[in-house]
Parts: sequence; structure tokens; C-alpha cells
Amino acid sequence: FNRRSVDEMEKHIEAVWNERVSREPWLFNGAKFRLHAAELSTTLKDTSKPYCNTSHQAATPTLTRETAKGGTQHGDHAASDLMPPRRVEREGASLAEIHTPGVNAECEKNDSASETTETLRKDLSTLSSKTTPKPPDMLLRLQLGLTSYKDFLGTNWSREAADLQRRGEVEFGDPQTFLAQPLGVGAVLVTSDGYVVLLRRSRRVAEAAGLLDIPGGHPEPKAVCQGVCEEAISINLLKGCERAVVAEIFSSVCVEVRDEVNVPLGYLSSPALMGIALNRTSAGRPSAEFYIRCSLSMEEVKDFYWRGGPEAHESTDIVFLSRAEMLQLDENASLWSELCPSAKGAVLLYQL
Repeated sequence: FNRRSVDEMEKHIEAVWNERVSREPWLFNGAKFRLHAAELSTTLKDTSKPYCNTSHQAATPTLTRETAKGGTQHGDHAASDLMPPRRVEREGASLAEIHTPGVNAECEKNDSASETTETLRKDLSTLSSKTTPKPPDMLLRLQLGLTSYKDFLGTNWSREAADLQRRGEVEFGDPQTFLAQPLGVGAVLVTSDGYVVLLRRSRRVAEAAGLLDIPGGHPEPKAVCQGVCEEAISINLLKGCERAVVAEIFSSVCVEVRDEVNVPLGYLSSPALMGIALNRTSAGRPSAEFYIRCSLSMEEVKDFYWRGGPEAHESTDIVFLSRAEMLQLDENASLWSELCPSAKGAVLLYQL
């Protein structure tokens, strides 16, 4: 699931990279995971074989673009989009698979809204257990390839991005086929007293300088291929390492929180994957947005942040929003224009 390539594109990517590094010599290239597709399917309890279940759509709703635009998709917000998972009938096509129910349980068990929902769910289950079959587990399948930060700057972030999308649609029926599409990760980090953490991005970062963002970054292929230099990492080295890839995607978002906010990992819950946001200011670049609870209060998190962490240079300030402020945040709020696109996507997923 790597991007397609043609000679003139490679020359353009090299030219963009050389020009960018000449202006910002602190930039460096690195391998990234490329997201080709994210697909939801269902799997039976008594077998590991995934199947496409079209008869349980009421029990296992799937978010579509139409759903997102029907009242929850905000403004520019052409800035970000919610990625509609596609149901699949084939199997064996993916690099990584994620069973979702267990992931969400640990993170949301202390949330009062979740507890209310769970109580209601149990009551309904008692009433309907004799007549209604239990919905099957959901399986999230990610189709992944390899790409790099240099390829991202020369495709998604390039002035040629729209032309590449048109060409991909015409030639292959896939507007993203020529684009790098590096998979990012972000965390809606909630303190013990109910505040969400935002960071003011430094003026020296390559994207969204000076805007507010959630903690985040990228899962790293080099974490799976330890001892291998970035240039030597290949798909062949990753085959058979699917579980390690999934572990890196989920653990990397906690590492980003630790490095950017300076909160030790021991204070963080397991991350719950809320969904995937597509950043339309960078031609649909995907970011997996997670929900993480922190056992520290707002003041304690603030204290850790100002002590400085490994990636303290990436931000200049920390901002906290209450749950009520997060739920009311939309394009009419003054703060909305200060959010970078990926943060807007995360806010929308949190609200959903």
C-alpha cells in the first residue's frame, strides 16, 4: 500500500525537499507509516474469520461523510474531515488489525457519561436478551504502507497536490494514490479534574506554526525495525510484525504526550481510538485521534509542562479547556480560528 510513483514526481519531491531544508536546516527526513485505507468489519465470537455483516447496521453504526455533514461537520472547516470507514468482505489484505471493544473499556470506565450509558445498556440487554442477538465485535483493519516526511512535503504539502489528486482519480480511481498520506496520531488528553490539554505550537515547526493543537506526532516504523537505519526500512522487514505495528500506533500517542507535555507514562490511561480525521489543508492527510485520561489535575499537568520535556521546543504555551467548552466549540467560537486542522478533527470526534 505504498504510494504510486512516476519519474517527474520524484524529481519534484527532491526539489521541494532541497529548497525546504535550505531555508529550515533543522528539518530531517524519516520513515512513516502510510495509511491507504481504514475499514470496519465484524467478527464472530467463535471464530477469528472476519465477515461483512450488512444486517446489523442499526446495532453497529458506521460514520459516513453524509452523517458528518448533517450537523456535526463544522465550517472551514474544509480544514478537516472525518474518514468514513468502509465495510469489507475480503480478508488478508491488511498490515494491521485492531479489535476495538477492549481498547475503549479501560479509558472510559471512569467517565460518568459512559457509566450512565453502560447502565442503560445493561438494562436494555436484560429486557431484550431473549429476542435480540448480541451484536458481533467490530474489527478495524488498517491498510498500511511506508512513506517519509520528505515525500509528504513533496506531495500532500506541495502546490502540486491538487493536480496529483486529479491524476490519481483519472488514472486509478483513487485521488490519494500518488500522495504520501503519512499516518499521524493525536491525543485528546483529559485531566483528573476534567480539562482537555491544548498546546500552542512553536513558530519554528513546519506546519500550523503558532496555532493551538492537541499533543501528537507519528508512529515510527523505526520503533518496529529496531537497529535498522531509516533508509533501509522496507515493507519486507515489516511483514510478520503486524502486532508490533499495532502496538506502535497505540503506544506512540502516549509517548508523544510524555515528550510534548512532559507527563510520565504512568499517569496515562490506555488510549482509546476515537476515529480518523482527514486534514484537507494537506490534501487529506490522515491522523488517528485518541482519547486518553490522565490521573493528574490541571495544575499538576501545568507544573510538569513548564519543567520542560524532550520536545518542549515544539510548543510555547499550554492551554486547558473544560468539557463544556470542548462540547460547545465550533466555527462560531473565537477559539476555533486558533486551532490547527488536526485539532479541529479531534474536537469533532470527541464531540461525536
